[in-house]
Amino acid sequence: MTYDSKVTNRMKRIEGQLRGILRMMDEGEDCKEVITQLSAVRSGVDRTIGVIVSENLVECVQNAEKDSMKMNESIQEAVNLLVKSR
Repeated sequence: MTYDSKVTNRMKRIEGQLRGILRMMDEGEDCKEVITQLSAVRSGVDRTIGVIVSENLVECVQNAEKDSMKMNESIQEAVNLLVKSR
C-alpha cells in the first residue's frame, strides 16, 4: 500500500501536536491543557488508523473482486486491524 499526502499530512500534524505537548510540559503548563492536547492527539491517531484501514480495505477488495474467499479474508483482516487499534 502506498500512503498518500492526506495520511502523511495527518501524521505530520500529530507530530507537531506531540512536540507542542512536550513544550507545554517543559514549560509547566496546566495539566488540563496537556490532557486536552493529548486527547486531540489520540483522536488524530484514531482517525488516521481509520483512513489507513479503509483505504487498504478498498484496495484489497478491488484486487480480490473475482475471488469472494479472498475478499472475505480482506474484510476480516480490516475488521481485526480496527479492533486491535482500540
